[in-house]
Amino acid sequence: MSFRLDVRRLAAIDMWGSAGVRWRRWVILAEFLLGVVGAGALGVVANSSGGQRAVLGYWLIGLAANYVPLSAHAVSLIRPGALESELRAWTFQANYTTTRPRNCGSSCRCS
Repeated sequence: MSFRLDVRRLAAIDMWGSAGVRWRRWVILAEFLLGVVGAGALGVVANSSGGQRAVLGYWLIGLAANYVPLSAHAVSLIRPGALESELRAWTFQANYTTTRPRNCGSSCRCS
């Protein structure tokens, strides 16, 4: 069984969210860039202190390396129209379920 992960599509879906609001794109871009810079810097600091913190440092550097492709794709998708054109090629539907209170009957309009 072959499994191919499309990181660009994952970044696009994360930047779009459930409603496609514009501010979310910038928040996700900031998250990805902070993941690269912040986790990378903390990893270097933890590695330089030596001892058992070096394991934490290597883990943080690996975490930062995970954010590099996401950040690169998010930077390319932040241009006006780029995110919409990327998502236009894919159709996805979010399935949301609603819950009713337990004592609610079937004719209730509380949801």
